[in-house]
Amino acid sequence: MSELASVIIFMLTLFVLLGLGVWVGAALLGTAIVGMWLFTSAPIGDSMAVTIWGEQSSWTLTALPLFIWMGEILFRTKLSETLFRGLAPFLRGLPGGLLHVNIGASAVFAAISGSSAATVATVGKMSIPELRARKYPEKMIIGTLSGAGTLGLLIPPSIAMIVFGVTVNESISQLFMAAMIPGLCLALCFMVYVAVWATINRSTFNPSRDVDMSHLGRRLLDLLPVLTLIAAVIGSIYAGIATATEAAALGVLGSILLSAVQRSLSWDGFIESILGAVRTTAMIMLILMGAGFLSLAMGFTGIPRALAEGIEAWNLSPVMLIVILTVFYIILGCFLDGLSSIVLTMAVIEPMVRAAGFDMLWFGVYVMIVVEMAQITPPIGFNLFVLQGMTGRDMGFISRASFPMFLVMAGFIVILFMFPGLALWLPSVLSG
Repeated sequence: MSELASVIIFMLTLFVLLGLGVWVGAALLGTAIVGMWLFTSAPIGDSMAVTIWGEQSSWTLTALPLFIWMGEILFRTKLSETLFRGLAPFLRGLPGGLLHVNIGASAVFAAISGSSAATVATVGKMSIPELRARKYPEKMIIGTLSGAGTLGLLIPPSIAMIVFGVTVNESISQLFMAAMIPGLCLALCFMVYVAVWATINRSTFNPSRDVDMSHLGRRLLDLLPVLTLIAAVIGSIYAGIATATEAAALGVLGSILLSAVQRSLSWDGFIESILGAVRTTAMIMLILMGAGFLSLAMGFTGIPRALAEGIEAWNLSPVMLIVILTVFYIILGCFLDGLSSIVLTMAVIEPMVRAAGFDMLWFGVYVMIVVEMAQITPPIGFNLFVLQGMTGRDMGFISRASFPMFLVMAGFIVILFMFPGLALWLPSVLSG
């Protein structure tokens, strides 16, 4: 059977299962079983057991549930309220006013949650009522939240970055180092866009700017526990004191202490945080299991090798390869969530990217950004669904409000390609 026919069978099976509402991980496993049955005589059960055990027995993956649990604990505290109160007095004077708090708070929370959806939900539940009360434009409230919320995928400790590192066998600590500066630069790009928009619309943009400017020392004190937790988790990795897994354990301990000091986490909330972490971890692990087994099944058909050889025969320049991959991931993101897109494609994409001479640390940052773009593209953009539930707006309005942030991220990919040192400088310095 030709590679084209094999691809058609794989894709048709996968999309039929997804269309029937089957879980993504189960759909990947089902597609792999069909492929193994059609294209090889190897025992399906034995192959599945060996592959899944190999995928799930990585020590690096132990950081995943710990970082997820840390985010779940902080999601149930007064963190968003603290962030808004602490950042608002210092950002209100910028063009765009308190819209910058959406971006700043999202960047801070991204550094302690690792989840895009958790970042949007946590920051949004506090900022949306506050900004609406001050008569900020709805499209800018939603747009800044949807765009800045995606920073949870990029700014360490990113859950998606851990999955990428395990998939391509790269150091999680090195990937975290590579992502820090681009993550902060992307947040800065969002703030520049807001400032430019506010300047252009100065005649019609007149929100209420009533912010309590008293007790600025207390406002800084509100931010201190959060910033200390970030410094402890990320700093311990960058300083080489702790591995990603050890830093994740430190983060869980710190989040429990922080919630205890704030007295904002009940016993029921603590149990819910554990259950939420278990559910999310199980979902991610199932996707990894399915993607690993599907990669094995595709390997028997020769599809990855044929695709890599075909693209190599095109003699694409690095620029064209990145353009094609960007379009590919954006289209794929219209139908799959970010984690599924990463683990499903890396078996084919990784050899091609390495052969083209790209540094995998840089490529990891690039993948996080294009997956971020997929988070705000309909119909499966998960951040859009979160915002729809929080605001009550229809999906069309939310998509239009998010589109400028999509363009900002597309522009940042160009910047990252032109200046790869944004991702590679910090790992080289700290490793040295």
